[in-house]
Amino acid sequence: MVRVPTGADLLCDLLLEHGVEVLFGHPGGAILPFYDALHRKPELRHILMRHEQAAAHAADGYSRATGKTGVCIATSGPGATNLVTGLATAMMDGVPLVAITGQVPLPVLGTDAFQETDIVGVTMPVTKHGFQINQLSDIPDMLAAAFSLAVEGRPGPVLIDFPKDIQASLVSTELVTQFRGFSVKPKESADLVTTLEKAESNSDCVQEIRVLLEMAKRPLLMVGRGAVEAGVTEQIKDFAETMDLPVTTTLLGIDGFPAEHRLSLGLPGMHGTERANMGIQNADLVIGLGCRFDDRVIGKVDEFAPKAKVVAFDINPGMPGRTIEPDVFVLGDLRDTLPKLIEGISKREYKSWFNELSEWSREAEPTVDCSLKPGPLGGRQAVRYVTQRVSDCDGIVCTDVGQHQMWVAQELPNVMPRSHLTSGGLGTMGYSLPAAIGAAVGCPERTVWVVAGDGGFQMNIQELATVAQENIALRIAIINNQCLGMVRQWQESFYERRYSAVALSGPDLVKVASAYGIEGYVVEKAEDLKEILDSVSEEKGPVLVDLRVVEDENVYPIVPTGTALHDLIKGPALPTQV
Repeated sequence: MVRVPTGADLLCDLLLEHGVEVLFGHPGGAILPFYDALHRKPELRHILMRHEQAAAHAADGYSRATGKTGVCIATSGPGATNLVTGLATAMMDGVPLVAITGQVPLPVLGTDAFQETDIVGVTMPVTKHGFQINQLSDIPDMLAAAFSLAVEGRPGPVLIDFPKDIQASLVSTELVTQFRGFSVKPKESADLVTTLEKAESNSDCVQEIRVLLEMAKRPLLMVGRGAVEAGVTEQIKDFAETMDLPVTTTLLGIDGFPAEHRLSLGLPGMHGTERANMGIQNADLVIGLGCRFDDRVIGKVDEFAPKAKVVAFDINPGMPGRTIEPDVFVLGDLRDTLPKLIEGISKREYKSWFNELSEWSREAEPTVDCSLKPGPLGGRQAVRYVTQRVSDCDGIVCTDVGQHQMWVAQELPNVMPRSHLTSGGLGTMGYSLPAAIGAAVGCPERTVWVVAGDGGFQMNIQELATVAQENIALRIAIINNQCLGMVRQWQESFYERRYSAVALSGPDLVKVASAYGIEGYVVEKAEDLKEILDSVSEEKGPVLVDLRVVEDENVYPIVPTGTALHDLIKGPALPTQV
């Protein structure tokens, strides 16, 4: 007997046509016809996450690590709304995702039915677009549009809401025939006239930038995640080396330029290095390549790069005026616009500029002793040795949000592009563990490290069950200071030490890991760190290491909110001499 396919079967077939190999999700009543169809499609690997937020983060991590569009699945109502934080995270950082949600049947839509939510309306501010499938014939075009929109322009998440009755509806012979003739084609770009106008405008801008480069005495590049997503990091490196240009990399662009390169200035902004921040403030030309000029990067707007002409290469037409107004703006994909800038460039040298830059420290806190002499374990100290392991194995590191995130950004040695995954724009605690699951599933040949604080880790700690069930060989390093470290630091520095709701009496993390069948280790003393990291590195399956660091260590440098980059505080105040 020939089985008549359903709308859910059709969607599964189309996902395969779009090159989807893995889905991250959690089932429920309104999405069950899809999961029933999934049972008949072993080619589609499904990773059962323990929470829908984690499913979105896993799809996000998969996308960032592989360059492919991640896909996550949830049921209606609370399942769908649990995706929101993950979708907002992807939207802020420009990560292509397609989220598919179940929905109550069309006849009861709008009646406050059980687990009904207008998820298209809810997610409008945090997605590029939302679709609701209202008939079987919508499925091919809506899915094609979703995958196209996710990567078109500045990438981001797109949502498809799929009512249960449409999922379960039988597909007619005519529609099956139509599907068999359906081919996945990229969505047509802007019309020819607009494309030619943009190309002509950009050509004029590039010529203007070339003149600025000829005149500049103190230029620098600022590289963001857009460069990584566009796959132009090697071209940027060649450009910088030929033109002798110092390079600063934003939080999301850290893996866009080798950290140990002689031209690297390190991280800019609130927790940026002295060399990066003072370089920006003394430059006469700043060229941003795929970076948003975020408020955490630029500090006080009217005092950002006060001596410089600012150039921005960005795919987002809304970039100018969002935080700063660049002197020259080049709109488009860096794959198209960067070659026009670097074509035929000649070698340059800026010896006096580099002499000036060398007066400022490239190391975040040069006075901190990170040797492993006997004593308590420090946060920066722990992160330095963990990130070295990441670099040594050409691994991927997924960080959470807080002090450890900034230490990783400051300490991470050379890594390949798509090797540093973190929530930059939204600053989402709980991101690292599920994102690492996605990265590991997408890149099984690479070692994936999680670096999380004890606060953020507990926000998605249940995903240890996913790690264990799928036997994903993550290396999980918890920077455990028994408090919400960054909040505590701000309360110490800016709220006269009025500590409120920052102490954490979290569980024994090694026992928690053991309960999930995951090996665990504890480090409390600096002298024990190397031996334990050696053991962690040799484990074949997942492993967790609880790095119990001192509570009161702060992250420096820091540029206080509302101040300029040159107002950075380089370290803790020295005791007053009596």
